[in-house]
Amino acid sequence: MKSDSIVIIPTYNEKENIERILRCVLSYEKQFDILVVDDNSPDGTATIVKTLQKEFSDRIYLLERPGKQGLGVAYIAGFKWALENCYDFIFEMDADFSHNPDDLIRLYNACAVGGADASVGSRYVTGVNVVNWPMKRVLLSYFASKYVRFVTRMPLRDATAGFVCYTSKVLKSLDLDNIKFKGYAFQIEMKFKIWDSGNKIVEVPIIFTDRKEGTSKMNGGIIKEAVFGVISLKLQSLFKK
Repeated sequence: MKSDSIVIIPTYNEKENIERILRCVLSYEKQFDILVVDDNSPDGTATIVKTLQKEFSDRIYLLERPGKQGLGVAYIAGFKWALENCYDFIFEMDADFSHNPDDLIRLYNACAVGGADASVGSRYVTGVNVVNWPMKRVLLSYFASKYVRFVTRMPLRDATAGFVCYTSKVLKSLDLDNIKFKGYAFQIEMKFKIWDSGNKIVEVPIIFTDRKEGTSKMNGGIIKEAVFGVISLKLQSLFKK
């Protein structure tokens, strides 16, 4: 029986994590299907996914892309695939267990039961719930969200979060081809456009744990895009109105 929910997991060199995260997501009583969007990982991530597809042919799907084009581009491709395949609830989640799969049901319930158009797994609703990050990165992330909130007036404490549930309705209401940011700012742009259109976003408190396997994809260019991208988003919104 087809699920109403699909978890999109973008991957680039995640061979250490991919089998464990897929088996974990598939283990829950509430059924979540999975779409892996792989950017031609040279470490063989896609090969591992294909092997698991033989075991879970109706639960795991793979979208292979020719190369690394950015997180936002990967998610947009995944969103379009999920909408074409008629899923009602569409999730973003990292492959590295920094997002605890146990929280999927809480994000799902916030939308399916609570009526939100999008729910965000938030690190900063009840203080700073981050484990194993160096202090420099904690401060960067925390104050980035403060900065976004100040500039946009969007009432979210964790605007940069990448653990999100969207309803198909809210994704269909967006012009996905007009989402311009590819990196860190992609997460901000999605939330801002949903909120700016009058939709309901709720934050669900989570504990974020830094990856134990593989390497982080964060870099200076991604941060720069976010800093200047936030101002651009706000100005576009003001001129539109």
